[in-house]
Amino acid sequence: MLFWEIMRDGGPVMWLILFCSIGAALIFVERWFLFHREQVNVGELVKGLTNVLKRDGYIEAISLCDNTPGPVARVLMAAIQAYKNKDEDVRLAIEDAAMMEVPKLERNLNVLGTIGYISPLLGLLGTVLGMMRVFNTLSKTVYLSSADFAGDIRMALISAAGGLSVAIPCYIAHNYLVARVEAMTLDVEKASSEIIHFFKYHQRGEETEKCSDEDIR
Repeated sequence: MLFWEIMRDGGPVMWLILFCSIGAALIFVERWFLFHREQVNVGELVKGLTNVLKRDGYIEAISLCDNTPGPVARVLMAAIQAYKNKDEDVRLAIEDAAMMEVPKLERNLNVLGTIGYISPLLGLLGTVLGMMRVFNTLSKTVYLSSADFAGDIRMALISAAGGLSVAIPCYIAHNYLVARVEAMTLDVEKASSEIIHFFKYHQRGEETEKCSDEDIR
């Protein structure tokens, strides 16, 4: 009952604020579960791939990446496929894959940030509307009691509080999710650097072995 009283006394702006709060909560929950599901141990993944690739197990390495969730595994799979094909640039393949993965991580974060920005403005709008009603009541009669415009002042205060109550968690959630995106992007860069270093070492070893075979012949 208290919730409905607040919504009723807060005026029509409160329904806009409520809609924003529901949207922000859905975005945060969806992003949080996505990041939790796609977070992997990058060190173990790269170590497992290099052990497989040392035996030239490209199919096994691609299968390992395919069965591992997260942008790191997908970027590494693109790198392995490019190295396997020989005629493709591994760095370019990594950059193309990363350009596809990072926007997926950032999806709807701008909406969450926008909600955090406009919620106080909606609360301010409700405050202005409440004060307009106060002055409208004052203009109608000379003799007034506090009860005559208490509801208008209550509307102004509730809408301001509602806007701030949505904005503060939105800012916290937005900054948290942005930090998670930056951490996962850093994991992608780190894993890409390690796999490129491995490919250079592995290719150098293959060329040395090939030269040794030719010398023996």
